[in-house]
Amino acid sequence: MKRIFITLLLPFCTLITMAQTKGKKATAPKKATTQKAATKVIFNSSLDSASYAFGANMASSMKNDGLGALNYDLLVKGLKDAFEGKTLLISKEQSQLPISNLFNGLSKKKFAVNIAEGKNFLENNKKQPGVQVTPSGLQYIVIKAGDGIKPKVTDTVLAHYKGTLLNGKQFDSSYDRNEPLSLPLNRVIAGWTEGIQLMPAGSKYKFFIPYQLAYGERGAGQDIPPYSTLIFEVELLKVNGK
Repeated sequence: MKRIFITLLLPFCTLITMAQTKGKKATAPKKATTQKAATKVIFNSSLDSASYAFGANMASSMKNDGLGALNYDLLVKGLKDAFEGKTLLISKEQSQLPISNLFNGLSKKKFAVNIAEGKNFLENNKKQPGVQVTPSGLQYIVIKAGDGIKPKVTDTVLAHYKGTLLNGKQFDSSYDRNEPLSLPLNRVIAGWTEGIQLMPAGSKYKFFIPYQLAYGERGAGQDIPPYSTLIFEVELLKVNGK
């Protein structure tokens, strides 16, 4: 059969071709095989394999912290500049700030539920009878008023306490251990440092501590997630002085 050429400019020829080819099975054109095969990476030395391992391990660690990608061109430039002794675009002293800002942003996004939960709780809690609020945002209730001296930030105190999350889960208790804790006020979380200075010895207070005055964006171990608002019942037994 004579071959018919079809073009968009000749609709009449197109109709003829359709009629002549009716009933014949169309054959799809073969795809061009121009895609190159993936280049196989060969490690020629221990430096080669170690270099790849460095990159993979760093990326895995950062990915676990919530980072999905980097500007790879600038990453490589930073590596080269440091190895070759060139003047760095960001000094070593300045480098921690952008890294910290990046991961803090990722962490806030990851734990947005914790942040919102704490904020909503504190907004509602400060409206409850007996709750007092300091300028820093610390909230507290006086359960029992003592008549002893108030400690200073430089003092060491002896206290019993119980700590819980907003969901009621207890993460620590000196009562359970039957052993009060002796601690310097300038070496504890900011909420404790501020709050216990409000307490005369012999008092028992309940503190509601925003994450900024507790363990912040890092949390503490497995029991206190990042950005956790904490609740403590604290009984000030004794002020030991410096």
